[in-house]
Amino acid sequence: MERPLEATRMENSTSSCILMERKTRIKINRKEVMLAKMRNSCSCTPKKLKNFVMDFLPVLRWLPKYQYKEYIWGDIMSGLVIGIILVPQAIAYSLLAGLKPIYSLYTSFFANIIYFLMGTSRHVSVGIFSLISLMVGQVVDRELVLAGFDLNDDAPPVLQNDSQSNTTAFNLTIAGIFFECYAIGIATALTFVAGVYQVLMGIFRLGFVSMYLSESVLDGFATGASLTILTAQVKYLIGIKIPRSQGHGMLVITWINILRNIPQANLCDVITSAICIVVLVTAKELGDRYKHKLKFPLPTELVVIVVATLVSHYGKLNEVYASSVSGAIPTGFIPPKVPHFNLMLRVAVDALPLAIVSFVFTVSLSEMCAKKYAYTIRANQEMFAVGFCNIIPSFFHSFATSAALAKTLVKTSTGCQTQVSGVISAMVVLLVLLFLAPLFYSLQKCVLACIIIVSLRGALRKFRDVPARYHVNKVDTLVWVVTMFASALISTEVGLLVGIVFSMLCIVVRTQRPRTALLGQIQGTSFYEDDLEYENLSSVPKVKIFRFEAPLYYANRNYFLKSLYRLTNLDPNLEAARRKKYEKKEKQHLKKGDQTAANGLGIGENTLQLVPKQIDFQALVIDCSSISFLDTTGVNTLKEILKDYKDFNISVLLACCNPSVIDSLKRGGYFGKDFGSMQEMLFYSIHNAVQFANDQKLPADCAV
Repeated sequence: MERPLEATRMENSTSSCILMERKTRIKINRKEVMLAKMRNSCSCTPKKLKNFVMDFLPVLRWLPKYQYKEYIWGDIMSGLVIGIILVPQAIAYSLLAGLKPIYSLYTSFFANIIYFLMGTSRHVSVGIFSLISLMVGQVVDRELVLAGFDLNDDAPPVLQNDSQSNTTAFNLTIAGIFFECYAIGIATALTFVAGVYQVLMGIFRLGFVSMYLSESVLDGFATGASLTILTAQVKYLIGIKIPRSQGHGMLVITWINILRNIPQANLCDVITSAICIVVLVTAKELGDRYKHKLKFPLPTELVVIVVATLVSHYGKLNEVYASSVSGAIPTGFIPPKVPHFNLMLRVAVDALPLAIVSFVFTVSLSEMCAKKYAYTIRANQEMFAVGFCNIIPSFFHSFATSAALAKTLVKTSTGCQTQVSGVISAMVVLLVLLFLAPLFYSLQKCVLACIIIVSLRGALRKFRDVPARYHVNKVDTLVWVVTMFASALISTEVGLLVGIVFSMLCIVVRTQRPRTALLGQIQGTSFYEDDLEYENLSSVPKVKIFRFEAPLYYANRNYFLKSLYRLTNLDPNLEAARRKKYEKKEKQHLKKGDQTAANGLGIGENTLQLVPKQIDFQALVIDCSSISFLDTTGVNTLKEILKDYKDFNISVLLACCNPSVIDSLKRGGYFGKDFGSMQEMLFYSIHNAVQFANDQKLPADCAV
C-alpha cells in the first residue's frame, strides 16, 4: 500500500515550496522472516558446522596464518614480561580474594590458555584483576562468617608438646583444611555461575547491557573499590591483627579498628612496607617518565619479592619479629572438582554484577586495543571467551578473571603481536606452579600489600581529574562522585547498582527539564538561534519560534507546556478563563447601565486584572529538530496546543520534524483524517515556516 503524499514546504531556488514524497515501504511478513531464520539456524551442513567451530575457536582461523619471523620475538618478549609481572601480582591478589596464593596461580594459568583459544583481541591480558578479586573476596568472607568460621588470617599459636596439645593442634589443622576447602568452594561456585551468566548473555545477544555502564560509572566504581582495597591492605602494611569487617560500611569500620590498634603495630612490617613502597613508587615513576626509552618495563615487583623473601628467610623475620608471612605454597595441580550446586544457589545473585563487570572491562580494553592497532574484535565472542575463562577454570580450583588495564598496557608496549604471548605467560606461571612456589614461603604479607596498593595508583589518581571532569560536565561528575562513595561506603556490588540507577535517573531528569528557548533570526540569513545565547539576533514580527531540546513524552509534558507559556507570555487556558470572566463582568455592568464598564474603566482592581491581553503574535513555530520521538502523550500535547491557540486565531506550525515524529503525528490524527492540511502545518525548515506565517496564504503551485 502506498503512503500518502507529504506536502511540506522547503526552500527552493525556483519556487517557494516543493512537494516531498516519502518512499513506499514494503510490508515485511515478520512471521515468515522469523521462520526462515529458524530454518536457517537449525539446518546443519558441513560448511555451517565448520564455520561454527571456527567462530567458537578463533585460534583455528588466525594461528595457521601466523607469521613466525615477524611475530614470534615480540610475543615471546611480551609473554615473558607479563608472566614475570603476573606471578607476584597473583600471589598478592590472593589476599584480596581471601584465598591461598596457589589458587591465584591456577587462575592465571588457565585464563591465559583459554583466552588464547577463544579470544579475538590480540593484546589484552586476561587473568587476575584487583577489582574482581575484591568482589570474590567479599562474597567468600560473607559466606565464611555465615558458616561460622573465624576470619583470622594468621595460623593458631604453636602449642606445647604434650598429648592434649597435639590433639588440639590436630583439630586446628583439620579446621584449617575445612576453612580452606569451604573458601575455595564458594569462590569456584561463584566463578562458575558468573561464567554461565556471561555465556547466556552471549547466546541471547545481551551485550547491550554494558552500555548502561557509562565511563563515569566505571571510573567511580573503580575508584571506590580501590579505596576499599587500600583499606583492606592497611592492616598488613603495619602488621596489626583486626577482624575482617563485613557488610555495609566496611571501610569506616575497618579504619576505626585500625586506629584503635595502631599501638600494636609491628615495627618490622612498618619498616619493610615503607621501604617497599618507596622502591615501587620510585621505579613506577621512573618507568613512566622514561618508558619511551625502555624496550620493556622494569620487573620491579619481582625484584622486590625476591629480595624481600631472601631478607625475610635469612633474617628470620617471622620467628624473631613475628612478621606475618605467606606460608607454604604447594606445587603441582589439585585434582579437578565440580563446583557445589548448593553453593551456587547461595551466590547466584552475587555472580551477576561480577559477570557484568568482568565482561565490561574485557570488552572495553579489547575495543581500545583493536582501535589502536587497526583490527576488529567480536564483542559477542569476547563474552563467550571470558565466560569460558570462568566456567572451565572453576573445575580446577580457580576464581573469576577479567582483562586488566595495567598488564594490557605493558603487553602492548613490549611488542605483543598475537594471543601467543598469553601462552608464554601461562608457561611462566606453570614453571612457578611446578617448581618455584615453595620458595615464596618466607615472603612477608606486608610486601604483597605494598604491591597491591602501588598498583592502585591509576584508579586513585582519578581524584586529581575531578576539577577537569567537573569543568567538562557537572552531571557526569556527580555520577562519578555518587558511584565512588556508594562503592566505598556501602559495598562494591551496591555501589555499581547505585551508579547505574543514578546515571539513568540523571538521563531521565535531563529529558524532563531540558533546555527551552525562543529563537531569533540571524541577520541577513535564513537561520535562527537562541535569543538569550547570541547577540544581534532580530525578532520576527508577529511570530514566536519555540525550541524544545528533548523528546516530548509523558514525563516532560507539563514542563513543555509551562516553558512554552512562559516564553511566549501566553497561557491559552488562563487567557480563555480571564476573557470569560471579563465578558461576564462586562455584561453585569451593562445590565446596571454602567457604560464605563464597556471600556474597562470604573471597575475595581480585581476586575482590571481580567482585561484580555494584547497578543503580540499570530503564529507559533515549534522547532522540532531536537525532538527525537513522540509518545501518545506527546502527540496529544501538540494537538491540545493546536486547538487552544486556534481559539485565539494563532497558527501553530511545526518545523524540522524527523520522519518518525511525522509518522507519530499522522497516527495520532494531528493532520486530520486525510492529511489535507499537512502542507499548512509542517515545514522542513524554520525559515520556510516563518515565510508561510508572514504570507498566511499558500501559493497556487503548492496546492495538493
